[in-house]
Amino acid sequence: MLAAGLTAPAHAAQDTAAEPTIALSAGYLSGAVGAIGDPGVTVDIAQEGIPAAFLRVEVLSSSNPAVAGPGDVRIGRTGHGDRELTVSPRARGYTDLTLRVTGRGGKTATATLSYVASARVGTGAFSTRYLTGSADSSAAVDVGGGHALVADDETNVLRLYDRSRSGAPVKTWDLGPALGIKKEADIEAAARVGDTVYWTGSLGNNKDGKYKAERNTVFTTRLTGTGADTQIVFGSAYKGLREDLVAWDTANGNRYGFAAGTAAGRIPKSIDGFNVEGLEFAPGSTTTAYLGFRAPLAPAVPGGRALVVPVTNIDQVVAGAAKPVFGEPIEMDLGGLAIRDIRKNAAGQYLVLAGSWAADDNSDPYALYQWDGVAAHAPVKRADLPTTDPGGWEAVVSVPDLRVPGARVQLITDSGSADLYGDGTEAKDLDHPEWKKSRSGWFTLSPIRGGHR
Repeated sequence: MLAAGLTAPAHAAQDTAAEPTIALSAGYLSGAVGAIGDPGVTVDIAQEGIPAAFLRVEVLSSSNPAVAGPGDVRIGRTGHGDRELTVSPRARGYTDLTLRVTGRGGKTATATLSYVASARVGTGAFSTRYLTGSADSSAAVDVGGGHALVADDETNVLRLYDRSRSGAPVKTWDLGPALGIKKEADIEAAARVGDTVYWTGSLGNNKDGKYKAERNTVFTTRLTGTGADTQIVFGSAYKGLREDLVAWDTANGNRYGFAAGTAAGRIPKSIDGFNVEGLEFAPGSTTTAYLGFRAPLAPAVPGGRALVVPVTNIDQVVAGAAKPVFGEPIEMDLGGLAIRDIRKNAAGQYLVLAGSWAADDNSDPYALYQWDGVAAHAPVKRADLPTTDPGGWEAVVSVPDLRVPGARVQLITDSGSADLYGDGTEAKDLDHPEWKKSRSGWFTLSPIRGGHR
């Protein structure tokens, strides 16, 4: 007991400071071993009466230090006193990182970040970026300002990404309600004319050989703004192109076997199947669209040619004003590979992304071919693409001036079937969208021997 007139020391008084708080902008985060510019999360910290800059944040523990330990986490300060957390992982796998904020009176609060890392890529690590939120990227359109609009074949959502950064989309648009469908349209290709973008589903059966009407969809969107300010508005849709193609081929002696390729039980990704994965406009045209086929080959044998079928009035078709008129088919020699994407630039220079017709593990060859869009002219190979890393090359974002030595092109993978994290789970089946991701990479084109086309 204290003697009369004495008071307790100041440190013995009860501390009435409020508990600090800590919150993360996302509870889940994906990175990659050896990656450049991996995304981070914002750590929002507060304590009543105390500036956030005076609070201390630390990584208390890691459930799997072999993937990333406390020392592999960087916590930087933002301009608002909060913190930005990034991770430099050591190995592929999962770990839970526990964070602690310490405030006035030694009071603390904790939060947990569930983190996962994919493996180091074997090629192009410096130029590799990861587009999170979806693993099944299947088509891309440059919208200017360093941004691209990207579709995936597992949803009807279009996503706007910064082409130079890894991370989540800047904006998203779910077009399912506008299309009047609940299941995916299996969007596989896109082509832009002015402010209008045409998108097409694969038009084929699903992987089990069943007909799904949603996949027989071609539609348009209209762009306003550019870059991060891009907005899109749904235009119109046509849902009968598959039947039109079958009828046209049947009337021409079943030249490409479209009726058989779309029959019940026939899987689309077979050499004699039916699957569209390329869309671009003919030279100098805003109405003739080239449909590029992943299957069938022409003829449908190993070493066959890749098939392009022109639709000469695609604008009227999608607007519902006319039935499609088909032009003379184009068969191009891509070394036995099929079309996975076609893209051209304002100068009428085309790049054809070539890959296997098969639904394999994406280890088959991929290549880029330059073309001028003229049926009588053969494409010329400009690059063989690496196939050692997860995901198949699926989309050409834009075409540079192909006459310039050292021209570089950005490609995006469909990584939906890839086991990104070594646990046997396909990326499309992961629990959290932050863990789903496609990969983009920049590639330098080889010079054409004997001059430029």
